[in-house]
Amino acid sequence: MAEKLQTRCVIAGGGPAGIMAGYLLARAGVPVIVLEKHADFFRDFRGDTIHPSTLELMYELGLLDEFLKQPLQEVRELRAVINSQTVPIADFTKLPTRCKFIAFMPQWDFLNFLSTHAKEYPSFQLLMEHEVVDLTFDRQRVTGVRARAGATRVRRPDRCALDADLKKAGRSAAVVRLLSTRQIARITRPRRLLAVRLCNSQRWLR
Repeated sequence: MAEKLQTRCVIAGGGPAGIMAGYLLARAGVPVIVLEKHADFFRDFRGDTIHPSTLELMYELGLLDEFLKQPLQEVRELRAVINSQTVPIADFTKLPTRCKFIAFMPQWDFLNFLSTHAKEYPSFQLLMEHEVVDLTFDRQRVTGVRARAGATRVRRPDRCALDADLKKAGRSAAVVRLLSTRQIARITRPRRLLAVRLCNSQRWLR
């Protein structure tokens, strides 16, 4: 028997896009669950840079002052060596933003910071070790996702599923791939099932 939860939106992937989307939805009062397949954020990522546009967003969200207190490095100019000559290739001091620099911060620190603030909203849930493995359909309409919790399978009927996984090696992310194949992923000997059903009382997503 599946354990059942109810929410409005499910996000597949707890990277920067997924956590930020979850934060913004929860901030707007939308019940949201973010599913992240790893046990924590402490692993290698493609990039550890926070760009000025992202820092501007942090300011607009009221998080910038606290964010800048975190361990980070500020880079205001980038230079390159070409034919033994050092030349500037980027100058961030001329940008019309409050932070005229790129911040270098380990991405796990950024995700921990953002998810900690997202959890301050009661409509936000972050479930670690939950990997999306399948979608559920009602005719041609996506009604949910199935996720594997650790070594188990999780079933989540939902109204909105966002895929926040990056494309890798030219292949579509998990939800996009499932949408294209509509194949059912079989997990043997599930130990715990979880189902999430989304409310349909409001049409917030257009």
